[in-house]
Amino acid sequence: MLETFLFFVFAVLSVVGALGMLISRSPVAAALWMVQTMLAIACLYLSLNAAFIGVVQVLVYAGAIMVLFLFVIMLLNLEQMPKLADFDWRKAVAFVLGVAVLAQLLAVVATRFAPSPTPMTDEQIQEATEVSDIGVTLLTDHAFSLEIVGVLLLAATIGAVVLAKKRFV
Repeated sequence: MLETFLFFVFAVLSVVGALGMLISRSPVAAALWMVQTMLAIACLYLSLNAAFIGVVQVLVYAGAIMVLFLFVIMLLNLEQMPKLADFDWRKAVAFVLGVAVLAQLLAVVATRFAPSPTPMTDEQIQEATEVSDIGVTLLTDHAFSLEIVGVLLLAATIGAVVLAKKRFV
C-alpha cells in the first residue's frame, strides 16, 4: 500500500517537474526543474526495486549531465529564452532535415548490427542484473554502441564550445 502511494507521489512530482521545465522562462530555472524530474524518476526506480538504475539516474543524469547543462547555460550567459519573433524558419527546416538524416543513419546501423532475438531463461535474467555482468556486456557485445555514444558526446562538446566562443569583430 505504501509503495503504491509513493509511486503515485513520485509520478506526480516527475510530471510537475517536467511541466515546470517546459513553462519556465529562465533556462537556469528550467534546468533546476529538470533536476527535480530526474530525482523523482530515480525515486520511481527505487520504488520498483531497481536500486542500481536509480543510483545511476542520480549520478549520471541529475549529477553529471545537469552540471554540464548548467555550465553551458552559464557559459552562454543566457538571461531569457529566445522570443518567437526571433525564430528563423530556415534553421527549423535544417534541424528537421538533420534529424531525418540521423534517423535514417540510426535505422541502417540498427538493422545492420541487430542481434538475433533469443528467449532468455530465468537463470540468464538473474545473471544479467549483476553490475559486473552489465559492464562485461557493455564492453563486449555492445562495444560499437558505446563507441558511437562517445563520438556523439564528443560532437556535442565541440558544438557547445563553438556556440560559446565569443566573436570579436
